[in-house]
Amino acid sequence: MGVTNKTPEFLKMNPIGKVPVLETPDGPIFESNAIARYVARLKADNPLLGSSLIDSAHIEQWIDFSSLEIDTNILRWFIPRVGFAVYLPQAEEAAIASLKRALAALNTHLASNTYLVGHSVTLADIIMTCNLTLGFSRILTKSFTSEFPHVERYFWTMVNIPNFRKILGEIKQAESVPPVQSAKKPTQSKEPAKPKAQAEPKKESAKETAKPKVEDAGEEEAPKPKPKNPLDLLPPSKMILDEWKRLYSNTKTNFREVAIKGFWDMYDPEGYSLWFCDYKYNDENTVSFVTLNKVGGFLQRMDLARKYAFGKMLVIGSEPPFRVKGLWLFRGQEIPQFIMDECYDMELYDWKKVDINDEAQKERVSQMIEDHEPFEGEALLDAKCFK
Repeated sequence: MGVTNKTPEFLKMNPIGKVPVLETPDGPIFESNAIARYVARLKADNPLLGSSLIDSAHIEQWIDFSSLEIDTNILRWFIPRVGFAVYLPQAEEAAIASLKRALAALNTHLASNTYLVGHSVTLADIIMTCNLTLGFSRILTKSFTSEFPHVERYFWTMVNIPNFRKILGEIKQAESVPPVQSAKKPTQSKEPAKPKAQAEPKKESAKETAKPKVEDAGEEEAPKPKPKNPLDLLPPSKMILDEWKRLYSNTKTNFREVAIKGFWDMYDPEGYSLWFCDYKYNDENTVSFVTLNKVGGFLQRMDLARKYAFGKMLVIGSEPPFRVKGLWLFRGQEIPQFIMDECYDMELYDWKKVDINDEAQKERVSQMIEDHEPFEGEALLDAKCFK
């Protein structure tokens, strides 16, 4: 950049010297959306472009929305902070407000749609995901995106689709907003000798005021004890979670007689609680691999709870829409608050505490642990374990 893209040869392909540019047998194409449309149209009747006139129009609609409302406002927020444009607080506030408005509209649409258009990935999803990737990875922190849970679900589902992951790699969400890069201060001319004498007492006073700060800093540097997780402060439980996980993993035969019996022998209803969960948007689960990726992403994001939880997630049905149901064992009598705060997927499920005095619920727990099939009269597409 800044060299080959300014040559006469390159400027013939794109007169303003920007990338990307696609060279084709029929001539060059610039602007990323135009390139994406061209590539998609190389294949006749490409489903990425929709199967009807209205679908095609909606795909174009969301491509424009993604570029003008999402990408533009992410860049208006991000670019000045990393020093590529003048930083103006009022302009940043306007960009954030516009971005929140756009994400709220997108969130409303995704509340009842797995994809932007229809029941499979289209060019609109590809462009939207690419534009969101910059935001999620560089400036949109969890505290910002948690206001838009359906956008979060959509984004993490899309980037975990194998073909997306192959190109984008592993995406990690930004932990903080980039600090504003301070502008370089102009070199100051030397002052005459007259004010130099006046500067000395200022330095002395600066030193005097600085001393207590240094002392305070020394006190602050003393190591502080790491705050304990509230679950570690609960009374000891007779159930040792790791022992149950080992029993589950090592039982290969007679699972009902060995592992399930062992679970109920170990289970401590005072130290642990069991919970059923039911995905709120099962009607969206029309594509098997997307549904499986959705569940897999949930389990990855639950890693922070590994010390305090065990879970089974079942994807049920031999044809769409697939139903996602789960069983979770948590330390304590409620779902731990830090899990509710940190794992946005929790809000996508309805949660019900298991009453182990109800034999029907107790049997359902046993069936979910052992991947009993058929489950509730249907085949299992998959069963995943968190341990």
